[in-house]
Amino acid sequence: MTTTAAPAAGSATRVLRVLVVDDDAMNLRIAARLLRELGHTGALVTDGNKALAILEQQSFDLMLLDVLMPQLDGLSTLKAVRQREQARRLPRLPVLMVSGHDSADTQQHFRSAGADGFVTKPLSSAVLKAEVARLVPR
Repeated sequence: MTTTAAPAAGSATRVLRVLVVDDDAMNLRIAARLLRELGHTGALVTDGNKALAILEQQSFDLMLLDVLMPQLDGLSTLKAVRQREQARRLPRLPVLMVSGHDSADTQQHFRSAGADGFVTKPLSSAVLKAEVARLVPR
């Protein structure tokens, strides 16, 4: 697990702790850089099993979750997160699904599975900023 660097000074009113889950190292670096530019911090993990493990130890304000990953994919991870929240009566963690595929059906499928939002790869700073603000208001 790698923790993202400290946020840029004065970039955000509220620093969010974001868990980024993606099996691709380049995508993790891009997400970490964009989040850092927005003034946020958090942790980077490479699969759904690691995401579930870190959620047992730390709390986050938001999760960016890649859909296609080996071992435990994004939708299975999302299902496990939602089951954990219900079983333990935990607050809902906003989850933003990340995928290279975009269609109305895809977005509806993710929302039906329990996702709170959706962004496409490659990540865009403006889109990520808007979705983060929508999901975790100040």
